[in-house]
Amino acid sequence: MATGKISTLLWDCGGVLLTNGWDHRERAAVLSKFSLDPKAFEQRHLEVNDPWEKGEISIEQYLERTVFYTARDFSMPQFVAAMQAQSVILYAENLRAVEELAASKKYRMALLNNEARELNDYRIQTFGLKRYFFSFFSSCYMGQRKPEPDIFRRALDIVQCDPAATIFIDDRKENVEAASRLGIQTIQMQTPAQLRDELRRFGVSAEPA
Repeated sequence: MATGKISTLLWDCGGVLLTNGWDHRERAAVLSKFSLDPKAFEQRHLEVNDPWEKGEISIEQYLERTVFYTARDFSMPQFVAAMQAQSVILYAENLRAVEELAASKKYRMALLNNEARELNDYRIQTFGLKRYFFSFFSSCYMGQRKPEPDIFRRALDIVQCDPAATIFIDDRKENVEAASRLGIQTIQMQTPAQLRDELRRFGVSAEPA
């Protein structure tokens, strides 16, 4: 744990470390691959994405509503594999920073992200995220999504950390603002260099104290 003011770092995943799991760009790429109508899909997606990301329905139920409500010439496993293939490392520099900070053992490190269970589990396993983070406050496990304030409150309660001693890092303004309103220190990630500078400003470093 840090000897300075900051003791806990809460990280977003998509847009900060990895590409997004199933945002509009990823959806567009997969829909194009399978020659699906984006407008029809997006309308159905909006109806079920919230419960899916909150862990209330499975990926099978999500896809039955959005894709497989009619016969297709491809299978659900094929479609899921294409969804998974959209996840790649976005900022290797940020992932290296996470690795170094985790190795320093100076900070409690956790993910706080919006993601459906099946994609979240895949990303944690594929990219070895359990090596860096002690916990995963993901929407699919918490039953809440950013920027809902309760997901931040519950994470703070579980970790038992002071908001003022906690930094939340996210690329989206609305999520950063929601955390800030609860007294959490925040960084809106724009570039790896900017993130590194902001962490340094807070006194966060992997170097020995």
